[in-house]
Amino acid sequence: MKFLPAALLLAAAFGFGQGPAPAPARKTAITSPNKTTPPAVKKPAAQAAASQENGAKAATEPEITMARPKAGPVSLMKVEEVRPGMKAIAWTVIQGTESEPLPIEILGVWKNASGPKQDIILGRVGGKAVKTFVAGGMSGSPVYINGKLVGALSSRLGAFTLEPICGITPIESMLEIKDYDASRPAAPTTPQRASAVPGEFLQNASIGTAGQMLVPIETPLTLSGFSPEVLRQFAPFFQEMGVTAVQGGAAGTVQSAKPEPGWQTALQPGDAIAPILVSGDMSVASLGTVTHNDGKNVLAFGHQFFNLGPVSMPMAKGEVLLTLGSTFQPTKISNAREVVGALKQDRFSGIMGELGATAPMVPVSVTVRTFQDNNQVLKERKFQYNVFVQQKWTPFLMMLTVFNTIQQLNDFADESTFRLSGQVDLEGPGKLSLSTMVAPNEAPAPPSLQLAGWWADKFNKLFLNAVQTPKVKSVDAVIDLLPERRIATIESAWLDASDVTPGAEVTGKVFLRPYRGERILREFKVKIPESLPRGEHRLLVSDADTLNRIQAMAGSMNRFLDLPETVALLNKERNNSNLYVSLVENRPTVYYDDKALASLPASMLNVLQSSRSAGRTFIPAPETVSERLTLAFNHVVNGSISLRFHVR
Repeated sequence: MKFLPAALLLAAAFGFGQGPAPAPARKTAITSPNKTTPPAVKKPAAQAAASQENGAKAATEPEITMARPKAGPVSLMKVEEVRPGMKAIAWTVIQGTESEPLPIEILGVWKNASGPKQDIILGRVGGKAVKTFVAGGMSGSPVYINGKLVGALSSRLGAFTLEPICGITPIESMLEIKDYDASRPAAPTTPQRASAVPGEFLQNASIGTAGQMLVPIETPLTLSGFSPEVLRQFAPFFQEMGVTAVQGGAAGTVQSAKPEPGWQTALQPGDAIAPILVSGDMSVASLGTVTHNDGKNVLAFGHQFFNLGPVSMPMAKGEVLLTLGSTFQPTKISNAREVVGALKQDRFSGIMGELGATAPMVPVSVTVRTFQDNNQVLKERKFQYNVFVQQKWTPFLMMLTVFNTIQQLNDFADESTFRLSGQVDLEGPGKLSLSTMVAPNEAPAPPSLQLAGWWADKFNKLFLNAVQTPKVKSVDAVIDLLPERRIATIESAWLDASDVTPGAEVTGKVFLRPYRGERILREFKVKIPESLPRGEHRLLVSDADTLNRIQAMAGSMNRFLDLPETVALLNKERNNSNLYVSLVENRPTVYYDDKALASLPASMLNVLQSSRSAGRTFIPAPETVSERLTLAFNHVVNGSISLRFHVR
């Protein structure tokens, strides 16, 4: 019994076997859409041969007489005109910057393959793709039949396939992108919890291709200047978003989102295109292929990048170092080169960019200092880079880059403590000052990841503001690497006198127990207010979290906290390396948004609690806590103690 070739079995399964059988393979001349036939590209024609290893039939290679496609008007072929057996040519960069032709044998049209009324053209790719298969980075490669643009390579058929079978997005679907306005898709692919540690994503990670036969070509995301540990920790993030993160380099450091000279003739059809998320001393850039260039607007990918809708992201030329062949996950290893425009649309059927446009980015400066035991700086390194602006991607990229700056240190140690101080310069609300310390603890994530998550959480609060989108002018941060595990817990405290008069100064002492070593003794003095009534009162000796908790809860309960209020609330957060001495009075305080109304009379409290129709969420507290003194430590301070005293 004779077995049918794989192509015929595939055609029968999807209904492509109807109609006359295709003619015997022969050399076919494919001409450009221009009236005059351009000079031939010198490319040897390969004879079609059956693979001895898997028995699959290779695509018949026509004689390539089509010149490299250029920007400008082009003849189009509608999907209704496509027939099984047609010979097509796809243009893509295999190595370097020059695109090469790949022959394709059309197998047919798969109706509704990617959604309702979303047809996909199936083809068998020949030429170098027989070895490389349909690789990540080929997304958007323009496909021509008889000189007419029919669509873009966008998907591949399954994993571990014996033949390079591709899916082609019809050009009509991609041209629709030009008609979209600023509306946003319903399901964008974004980091959902930018402050979560990467390990949490492993618990919920799913294999995106499970149960799918036709899958989008993987979008390689090249991280240049990143350590292997960063890629390992953040791999689940990228897997959930359908991108393949790879470590790479850059042909030249991209420091600006401003288009370089010569952008007018950049990104011809078939060229490599690189959307940029981070540029500078470290970079994050994707790779795809240009499908069409009308002289101003560029279409690419043939499928979504992150399905963000309207965006403003730097768009650069790409360089392919090599195309790594694999039956499981073939991909292009690439560099991002000169910026030539900005990505404007990211839709289901592709991306669209504008040549010459400039995308705004957030300039970031991070200084990393290593300290010796004598509190002297041993080494200092400075990183400067720019971050893509988007409400969910910006916090995630802030976390990714800060974590990477810490991983670049040779003197990183398991028991090291991190101290961060930063300033975010905003247009409008002013400046946001941030500071914290993170020491090794019993949490599953290392302190470097905890610090990066804390940093990202502050940008989450800014960029997820429901009232106003922030405009960040610059970000400056200093990260200190301190020797030892610097955690100190409040162990005991007392006052020299428990019976005082109004206006007097009371002296106290507090002992803190560090992780290792002798106890730390600090003395403090607090003046008792003259207005304090007679009776029992208390001083609260506490860490920052004890004082921050209620105010932060009040702010989080108001979904419509505007940007100035959000900045004010963040600026009020206490530093966890300080110890605070506060006076506690038996009078209620009401917290709302970024404000605290202290020592309220009972009548006013009743009015506020009944005014829920005003849309404000009020959180009453039975006591008023007023901060009186701050003691700075070089440790993460934990714990709290109440000290009672009597006013006579």
